[in-house]
Amino acid sequence: MQGRHWIVGGILVLAVVGAYILGIHVSVPPAPGSAPRPREGLSAMLDRTLAGSSSAAGSAPAEQNQTATAAPGGADSGFGFANVEALARQRSQQTYEAGSAKLPPAIAHLSYDQYQSIRFRRADALWRNQSLYEVQFFHRGFNFDRRVAISEVVDGTPRPVPYNPAWFDFGKVVRQPGKLPRDLGYAGFRIHYPLHTPGYKDEVIVFLGASFFRVLGRNQEYGLTARGLAINTASKGGEEFPWFTDFWLVRPTDPEQRTLTLYALLDSESITGAYQFSVRPGGTTQVEVTSTLYPRRNIQKLGIAPLTSMFLFGVDPSGHRFDDYRPQVHDSDGLMAQTGTGEWLWRPLSNPRELRINRFMDQQPRGFGLIQRDRDFSHYQDPVANFQRRPSYWIQPLGDWGKGGAELVEIPTDEAIHDNIALYWVPEQPVTSGKELHFSYLLSAHSDSPEWPPGAKTLATRITAATPDEQRDLSRSDVRRVIIDIGGGDLAGLDASQPVKALLTVSGGTTENVTVERLEENGVWRVSFLVVPSHPHDTVDMHCFLQLYGESLSETWTYQLTT
Repeated sequence: MQGRHWIVGGILVLAVVGAYILGIHVSVPPAPGSAPRPREGLSAMLDRTLAGSSSAAGSAPAEQNQTATAAPGGADSGFGFANVEALARQRSQQTYEAGSAKLPPAIAHLSYDQYQSIRFRRADALWRNQSLYEVQFFHRGFNFDRRVAISEVVDGTPRPVPYNPAWFDFGKVVRQPGKLPRDLGYAGFRIHYPLHTPGYKDEVIVFLGASFFRVLGRNQEYGLTARGLAINTASKGGEEFPWFTDFWLVRPTDPEQRTLTLYALLDSESITGAYQFSVRPGGTTQVEVTSTLYPRRNIQKLGIAPLTSMFLFGVDPSGHRFDDYRPQVHDSDGLMAQTGTGEWLWRPLSNPRELRINRFMDQQPRGFGLIQRDRDFSHYQDPVANFQRRPSYWIQPLGDWGKGGAELVEIPTDEAIHDNIALYWVPEQPVTSGKELHFSYLLSAHSDSPEWPPGAKTLATRITAATPDEQRDLSRSDVRRVIIDIGGGDLAGLDASQPVKALLTVSGGTTENVTVERLEENGVWRVSFLVVPSHPHDTVDMHCFLQLYGESLSETWTYQLTT
């Protein structure tokens, strides 16, 4: 399980394969206290599904010249974000060049295990014993064959970090590392910080492969992944993967400096971008991301602040089609969002039998993310993977993102080695060549937050077949029973006699036998109802929240049921 995402702390880059035809369901969240009214539409041909490979032919950007440390214009006060913007703008006006220099034979064909055995020597870390931060580098090899330019910014001046094979322990993989090319370079890097003890610096953020990066807070273990940008994910023409080709790490000026700044240059066939990352580690590590994007050409679908995760199966018995001793296997168990109107949404994740895409329409969103809500070890029973310690990533837009939607992609998978969940924001306005774009947001790596949401939240969703009597009464064999457990917030203190109501709306079907009751054993409120699809094999969209005397008590649960 540990090899699924990480190779010496790195990740496998997502690729897309296969072919599906389905509708993209577009949900419009309701105003607080009102019954939701989802709408559907916009069918599309989807010809690829996610897999856990590291590269796809023609999808990766070119390896650029490793001399992008010189800053054109505006450098009087030292190298900064404006310089990276200038470089990105300049590159966007040039022809994109695909390809990468070949690796030398000694490391060109490494297996996963061989690559994993190459270790960076901690004693050679950048800034070691000089600040709270240290930087270690990843060697090129295996699927991480692309070179990225890495520079250190010292007193406002960028300086390339030279490649040094002596900084690595190659074990038995490379017998004569001294003969490796002196300009071989690095595949990526990881930044360390004393999260738990002053004597050891833990990984807090890692950049390796395409535009992927991962963030950790205290007492967390790697799970889901963030990306710089997503282009045409789950679209007819196939996904394009931008790469961070250049990085500038700003050396801390104070040994006790808590916030670290780094810059990155992104490039692909369709777009270039300038990025600034301000990293602040802690119990909840936060990364403020500032980006300016320069499209080379029109883009069908641009994904802002993309996240990817793994969901094999959860508490819902209908998803237990695997021979596995563990009760649940997932890095994230739900999509959570706070809309521009302030309403909180919860969408349990699923591992569908067919590819699903849902877009939750909004305006000026307050936040969204992929959440690992269940923190009980007994619900996973895996002392190696420790799913209960996987972080939740919350995206808080900074500034006005306007109209658009958070798009959730769920891809069928039979193995936990694949990231089969994707989430990103799609702006309503089309992306056109030459039109500069700006997006900033705060990414927080949470373990938990009592404010998520401030009211009651969904604890479990279970789908099962109706009983024979219920099927007979409704004259349908495809009737399903849905059970939602909701707890916390003001619900926790309510007496069982209170007339709590479930405000439930359904598109594509009807509901029968809706009940709401408080479970005496644990104080959780349970909503139960039957779902009857309008037509056999219809997809049914459902929304539900709890209300007492007109007061909304819970987040809005939303789910898509395939009958």
